[in-house]
Amino acid sequence: MVCGGFTCSKNSLCALNLLYIMVSLLLIGIAAWGIGFGLISSFRVVGVAVAVGIFLFLIALVGLIGAIKHHQVLLFFYMIILFLVFIVQFSVSCACLALNKDQQHHLLEVGWNHTSSADIERTFNCCGFHTSQNQSCEDACAQSCKPCAPLIEEHAGEVLRFVGGIGFFFSFTEILGVWLTYRYRNQKDPRANPSAFL
Repeated sequence: MVCGGFTCSKNSLCALNLLYIMVSLLLIGIAAWGIGFGLISSFRVVGVAVAVGIFLFLIALVGLIGAIKHHQVLLFFYMIILFLVFIVQFSVSCACLALNKDQQHHLLEVGWNHTSSADIERTFNCCGFHTSQNQSCEDACAQSCKPCAPLIEEHAGEVLRFVGGIGFFFSFTEILGVWLTYRYRNQKDPRANPSAFL
């Protein structure tokens, strides 16, 4: 059979879903590793990473089972959910890549005001967001610390570009998965009964 036939579409879809399963397990493992070694102190961040990993694992499992069995209903729901994930991920990736310095600064300031800043001050050896004057820092450098805003903004810019690039790449693999699923759903299994519908 030529590539583009039933077998090629099935194998491509299975390989793509196995890749998604590996990425989901990697995401869950990195979150667990980060909390285990004390690199991540926020349980919310770990919870979100684990939840996204489990969601991706379940979606990939539905796609894999649907591809192996050529199950029309599973493939339909897999295609719809993957397309919705593509839209959300593509939008978030574009937003990460398009944020300018003022928007990043405003976003970080809002985040600073809604979190406990002691861990950040300890990590970056800084005090306060805009100014270190009149701050009650827990660090020993409270008298001669720099403000945290420039240090955080430097790292935030790098992280936003990295996350936006990775999300942009994976969003195109998702649209490839939608196209493969659509194509595979409409192909007839050559080994099936010729009079059977799909």
